[in-house]
Amino acid sequence: MSENIDHLKFPIGRFNAPEEITLVHTKGWIEVIESFPERLNTATAELSEEELEKQYRPNGWTIKQVVHHCADSHMNSFVRFKLALTEDTPTIKPYHENLWAQLSDYKTPIASSIKILEGLHKRWVLLLENLNEADLEKQFIHPENNELISLKKNIGIYAWHCNHHLAHILIAKNN
Repeated sequence: MSENIDHLKFPIGRFNAPEEITLVHTKGWIEVIESFPERLNTATAELSEEELEKQYRPNGWTIKQVVHHCADSHMNSFVRFKLALTEDTPTIKPYHENLWAQLSDYKTPIASSIKILEGLHKRWVLLLENLNEADLEKQFIHPENNELISLKKNIGIYAWHCNHHLAHILIAKNN
């Protein structure tokens, strides 16, 4: 049973960074980030309010919560990129995503979060496409585990994040 729950939590597996991250990796990941708002919109466009309340696993988030979470998470990531580009190895601010998912704005229609993602991803992709090799090596510190994360690795993490939550939505649609 726990194996099945783990598969539902991580339907595409956990993020596993390549030993050496190349420009080919980052280019592909940026394409995933660029296409995400359209893929998300396509996956959710015809869903009723009742369908948006479906969960991808027992005690998991609803489709609606996943969409709102993506907007929040990607806004935070965009800011983290800017901090790493403009400060010397900043310590980023984590947030309690499960508590955010309980706030009243997560009960609103998903259209506002999709619009946020559309605009945010346009700016984010423009920023990412203009990073040079030195920029890609810049890092921030994640205080939850004191890990140094390079921007090139974080591009991969967020490409994975897009696909990870899109898979959750597709699973929930079929439940």
